[in-house]
Amino acid sequence: MTRPPTPYLRGQNKYSVRNILKWLWRAWRGNRLQAGLNASIGLLSVGVSLAQVWAVQHAIEVAEGVDEGSLYVAVGIMAALILADFALHISSIWIKNILGIRAQNRMQQHMLDRILRSQWQGKESRHSGDVLNRLEFDVTNVVNFLTEVIPSTLSVAALFIGAFCYLFTMDRMLALITVAIIPVFIGLSKIYVGRMRKLTREVRTSDSKVQSVLQETIQNRMLIKTLESDDHMVDRLEATQSELRHNVVKRTAFSVVSNLIVNFGFALGYLVAFLWAALRMSGGTLSFGGMTAFLQLVNKIQSPARSLTKLVPQFVSVFTAAERLMELEENPLEEQGDPIYMKSPCGIRLSDVSFTYEESHTVNETEGAPSNNEEQQHPSARRAGIVPVINHLSFDFRPGSCTAVLGETGAGKTTLVRLILALLHAQEGSIEIYDERHAHPVSPLLRCNLVYVPQGNTLLSGTIRDNLRLGRLDATDEEMMEALHDACADFVDELPKGLDTACSEKGGGLSEGQAQRIAIARALLRNRPVMLFDEATSALDPETERQLLQNVLGRKDKTVIFITHRPAVVDYCDQVLEVGKERA
Repeated sequence: MTRPPTPYLRGQNKYSVRNILKWLWRAWRGNRLQAGLNASIGLLSVGVSLAQVWAVQHAIEVAEGVDEGSLYVAVGIMAALILADFALHISSIWIKNILGIRAQNRMQQHMLDRILRSQWQGKESRHSGDVLNRLEFDVTNVVNFLTEVIPSTLSVAALFIGAFCYLFTMDRMLALITVAIIPVFIGLSKIYVGRMRKLTREVRTSDSKVQSVLQETIQNRMLIKTLESDDHMVDRLEATQSELRHNVVKRTAFSVVSNLIVNFGFALGYLVAFLWAALRMSGGTLSFGGMTAFLQLVNKIQSPARSLTKLVPQFVSVFTAAERLMELEENPLEEQGDPIYMKSPCGIRLSDVSFTYEESHTVNETEGAPSNNEEQQHPSARRAGIVPVINHLSFDFRPGSCTAVLGETGAGKTTLVRLILALLHAQEGSIEIYDERHAHPVSPLLRCNLVYVPQGNTLLSGTIRDNLRLGRLDATDEEMMEALHDACADFVDELPKGLDTACSEKGGGLSEGQAQRIAIARALLRNRPVMLFDEATSALDPETERQLLQNVLGRKDKTVIFITHRPAVVDYCDQVLEVGKERA
């Protein structure tokens, strides 16, 4: 059984720089077009920028009479270069807005697909608000870095080299003095990166906490109102925001001091260059146009150097973002491959099955997973690593049978469902799905033969049609209405917009009983040999429940398993499995 990721010490980097760079390289491969276009535009902009230096110098020297030529032509060249610069800037904006959003969407889809295909770990190790924060802000950070920051770095480097070469032709000594400070910045940047990476990680973690509190509060607004805990939740938000502000202040203070030192060095360098040029001009070795070009080149050397120093925080930020996204990929993937379809009806056979949660894993595991809340409700709140939740269980859910699974709270009914769905894997014994010819151990590839209706409201925001299509994408309106009829959900046809009636989050706008019947209709549309119902009729009145059971069980063409406490359900079942609980 896969263990959850081991936590690491506060401030300690979880991944090496080499591993992060490998991950970024793989991520960059899907964004080469945008990165290439941005790099090309950036290099063209460098060429235009250096040409503007020459054009200004040439126009001034033509005006002074130092160079021959038409002043109108010289100014016309300047105007053409300015227009070219405008065109390149507009092109970069279009590329950023059109291709940039596509790149961001593509990475979000990849990350979401990776999360959905990974093994379910029982208890989610991260709050859903934290995961959403990573999928939004960290994905944006990584995509911007790969498609914009790296190409701009090439442009900055090209501008620096071009300006240095131009200045070197005018004054070798000053050109060499100007770049001599670079090794000093490289040495200081190593110290800066280590500290800034730690501070940035703390800020991003705090930001995720704030989003988690906001999301959880909004999702449970009714509960909070009825408990009159409004002030408490606002105070809780303030506490997490205070932590965020504190971390932002620490990072900002460190950044301000670092930038102050760097900018002081650049200012001193510019003053030295200005004095040097003024002395040469006063000595007659440099013209006014030459001094103008001279100072422009010094600025164009310093400007890329400043940009390179600003890249350091961006590198730190993207390393932190990459780390946080790499953590989402830590869970191994489920078994991948083509689905294995069984002939209907098929059965499920348990042979001497035992399952025990890991010691580090408590049975309070409802977040993000199917559950009837049985384990976490157990009064002893026992650690699952001490007593098996399921202990040497053997049972045959025969093809075409209907079975009621009974047991007291905490007996392991929900765990049994998870084992059948191959969300969990038994440590002892075997579970297989079989038909008249074949038998296979349950696995994610056999999940195509199952349909599951969990307890409670499991509708998504959207229309009733959207929710039903999750059961079968190509279902027609007639098939949807037939499934709704079998699920005793004929009320949909009486709604003003019918199938196009909109539901808010968690099926808002519908009663619990209505939402439950739509969920059952969705399962009927999926039309698979084995149906698992986890207290799926708990919100229905007795008469509706009886009619629904007659509709679902009347054909005898499915293997049906009910997790239930309802006597009416037991009356319709062929057999009963009582899940006992071993006590220490």
